[in-house]
Amino acid sequence: MSRLHVLVHRPRRTLAALATALVAVGITAASGADFTATSANPGNTFATGTLTMSNSDAGAAILTAGGMKPGAPASTGQVDIANTGSLSGAFTLSRGTPVDSDGSNPLSGKLNLVVVDCGDFSSGTPVCGDGDDVTKYTGTVAAMTSAVALGSYAGGAKHRYEFRVAVDSSAGNAYQGASSEVEFTWNAA
Repeated sequence: MSRLHVLVHRPRRTLAALATALVAVGITAASGADFTATSANPGNTFATGTLTMSNSDAGAAILTAGGMKPGAPASTGQVDIANTGSLSGAFTLSRGTPVDSDGSNPLSGKLNLVVVDCGDFSSGTPVCGDGDDVTKYTGTVAAMTSAVALGSYAGGAKHRYEFRVAVDSSAGNAYQGASSEVEFTWNAA
């Protein structure tokens, strides 16, 4: 009898032979040895810093001046702004919308404003008028239409700012008895 004849006429033997061959191939393929290794780095910790500020006159006016007249010396006020956080931040100063008593002759357009950074005094006494003062803004209150960049202050830095306001000498009689009120806002990012 030929092999073909045995395979065709005896299907159980044929299936048994095929099954044995498949098992042998599977065992051979699965018996390959592989090396493995692992390594771990546990305890990775992440935390954020803080960016906070303090304002020595928070919720109050930096300066209030009455009886001002054109060409007279400027009225001054000071405020201390500190980065009380742990991260450096870019500080800015902006003003709100001026509220002028006379819409036809807005006093805010005649109020000359100078904002001076008297320097970092994190570890000392603040002094305005010495060699490290930097003028950050000069112009009218009305012209301060965009945020004024004050610089990047490290965590713990503290600066004193001096505001000087004077009525421009070009203000005529139309400005007598006028008033203007404005809010200044400090930001850090």
